[in-house]
Formats: sequence, C-alpha cells, structure tokens
Amino acid sequence: MSDAILPSAVTATPARSPSRARGESPAVQVVLIAVSLAFLLLFLLLPLVTVFIEAAAKGWEAYRAAITEPDALAAIRLTLLVAAIAVPFNIVVGIAAAWAVAKFEFRGKNLLISLIDLPFSVSPVISGLVFVLLFGAQGYFGPWLQANDLKIVFALPGLILATVFVTFPFVARELIPHMQSLGSSDDEAALTLGASPWRVFFCVTLPNVKWSLFYGVLLCNARAMGEFGAVAVVSGKIRGLTNTMPLHIEILYNEYMGAAAFAVASLLAGLALVTLVLKTLLEWRYGDAIAASRRH
Repeated sequence: MSDAILPSAVTATPARSPSRARGESPAVQVVLIAVSLAFLLLFLLLPLVTVFIEAAAKGWEAYRAAITEPDALAAIRLTLLVAAIAVPFNIVVGIAAAWAVAKFEFRGKNLLISLIDLPFSVSPVISGLVFVLLFGAQGYFGPWLQANDLKIVFALPGLILATVFVTFPFVARELIPHMQSLGSSDDEAALTLGASPWRVFFCVTLPNVKWSLFYGVLLCNARAMGEFGAVAVVSGKIRGLTNTMPLHIEILYNEYMGAAAFAVASLLAGLALVTLVLKTLLEWRYGDAIAASRRH
C-alpha cells in the first residue's frame, strides 16, 4: 500500500517558483519593482523630458534661432569634429591595449592595466589642468611650442587630447574581459593552419569580440560628445572657436538664456538618443548573435 501512495505523494508536491524558493514574497517583488521604476522616472526620464519641454517652450522660431546662430553652429561642428577624431583613435589604441593584456604575458602588464584605468580614478578637471601645466604658455613645453608657433591649449589639439584621455578606458575595458574569456584556442588553431598573426587578428579575434567593441564605441562616443570638465579647462571657452556643445550650453545658461540653452541641450540629448536607438535596433536585429557573443 505504501508503494501505491508514494507516487501520488511525489506527484502531488507543488512546484515552487524561483522567487518563493528564495523566500521572496510577492510584496517584496512589488516594492522592488516600484522603487526601481520610481528611480528611473524621477532621475532619468523626467530630466530628459524636461529638456525637450523647455527647449520647445518659446516655440519653433526661437528654437531654430538658438541652434542656428553662429556660435551654436560652431559648437556643434567642434563637438562632432572632436568626437570624430578622439573616438577612432581610442578604438585603435583600445583594441591594441586589450589585445596585449588579454593575449600576452609580459613584464609591466599590471602597470598597463592600471594606466588604462587611470582616467576613471582621476577627475576630468585635474586631467585638464595637467594638460595646461604641460602645454600652456607657462607650462613645461610652453616656450618650445610658442617658439615653433604651435598651439595646443585653448585650441583644437588640446580639446582632442583632453577628450582622448577621459574616454580612453571605455573601448579597452569592454574588450579585455571578453578577450580573456575567449582564450587563445581559436587563435592557435588559425596559426596552426598557417594564418599570419595579422590575419588571425582580423579574421578570428576581432570578429569574436565585435559586439563588445560596438558597446565600447557607443560608450566612448557618448562620453566624448558630452565631456565637460577636462574640455572646459583646456578650451578657454572662446566663443565660436573652442566651445563645444556642453560649454556653449553652460555659457547660455549663465547668461540667463534658458530657452537657448535647453535648445542646444536637446540636440545633445538627441545625439545620445540616436546612439541608444541604434544600439536597440542592432540588439533587436542581431539579438541572438549578441547573446552568444556575450556568453563567451
């Protein structure tokens, strides 16, 4: 009789949900979800919506005038130019640094990793001051630069250097853990089949980490366009010449031109949203490939 009862007892045992197995009550789940949504709405969505509302507060003509006046156009062009130079540079150097750290053992490897992380631990304002100390008129290289009619601080080269410094870790830091998790088996197999090291890199290593590289580029580009601290120090805030969009927005706001400041800010926010939409579309289109890549 016990044999007859045992199967029914086993089948009658109710299956527990993962949340109940962990001892979480439905009330706890509701509270956690509500807190997360409230935080997202209050600190992320509301400020973004406010930017666009304030930008359109005085109508289309005022908005168009704010984003098409000469100083605003100069700031937009300069922002795009700095990002167009800094981001590709960081892609190349970031890939090289990640490849060296993940694939090779050498003396000074820990120092290289520390240098990659340095911009995360140093304030952007301090990094800007360092560039002024090095390349300013009274800096270490200032006299030599002036003697050769070269200008770095308060000019485009200074903006690029500052942006490259603060955005450098994003590409490398996305690639290093992914390359390390992949190991060297695929590379060694390609080398065994007679492929050259460069062909291994371009045909095996790089395709394997393409999605991590893409995420790194997105983060790097967003930070490059929105960088304020380091750029503010080395730019001199010269209207029409060294003002990027974040600096132009600050100047407009300090001059009580709120509508114009929000109009330019809406463009900067729009660039960020375009980046986000592009990322979302690619994830939707190539979701399986991204998931497989991230699992590696």
